[in-house]
Amino acid sequence: MAALDPRLHAYREDLADLRLKGVVRALRYAPGETKRVIADVAAIRKAPASDASLTSEALRGETVRVFEETAEGWAWGQLETDGYVGYFPSDALSANGAEPTHRITALHAFVYPGPDMKLPARGGLPLSAHVAITGEATTRGTTYALLAGGEGAIIAAQAVPIEAPPEADFVAVAQRFLNAPYLWGGRTSFGLDCSALVQLSLAEAAVSAPRDTDLQERALGTSVAPDARSVHRGDLVFWRGHVGIMLDGEYMLHASGFHASVVIEPLVEAVARIAERGGGAVSSVRRLQ
Repeated sequence: MAALDPRLHAYREDLADLRLKGVVRALRYAPGETKRVIADVAAIRKAPASDASLTSEALRGETVRVFEETAEGWAWGQLETDGYVGYFPSDALSANGAEPTHRITALHAFVYPGPDMKLPARGGLPLSAHVAITGEATTRGTTYALLAGGEGAIIAAQAVPIEAPPEADFVAVAQRFLNAPYLWGGRTSFGLDCSALVQLSLAEAAVSAPRDTDLQERALGTSVAPDARSVHRGDLVFWRGHVGIMLDGEYMLHASGFHASVVIEPLVEAVARIAERGGGAVSSVRRLQ
């Protein structure tokens, strides 16, 4: 049987995606049930435990193919946005989630119990979350979008219809995350890692990207010479386990574990520091256009 990447193919010794039957061995196979993320953000963990490693996050409105749910409250499934496999909190998913009509364009859109920002926010929706909006209301000159099912309201200007044109410049989207804290596995402005910064920014420009750096390096763009004299705005600079976005021919934006945040720094300084700390040399530079 073929060895498949377990990050992108749902299989274990005891259970596998029915679509993999004949490709991987498992005691049983399941077709899976499609569910929608109804939490603002849902953790994706490596194992069914709250203290297990965070491997990624699912955003409101994304869909998950669920192959198993446990009595302890965990769903083993595959995020359909990028194919990532892991364990989700079962209560963050629903088979009856409303079909999204809008996507969030703010880094963080607070959800109020009603159309009034003076009410205590009950939560917040991250950039790229998808929501169902059923109407509008105006309070003291501010227009609010009303969420389906009476869940609350968000400021209307922080969401656009799903069919709205994408962002023209993914680098400008990435720059909005400047100073956001670094979080391994995170995908929101409250914490994200280097590959999530790339993935989220590209998503706003209607470009699909895999979740992890090695997958992105293989899938995105075309290779150009890894030479500081030849890099352009929007080029992706890869190391083993790390990626940054060039702002121009000199400066790079990246979610840095060393700095513990999203930072801008000269590419030559990042190259020297990463090599000195054992991260190796630049493995490739990929150009998207």
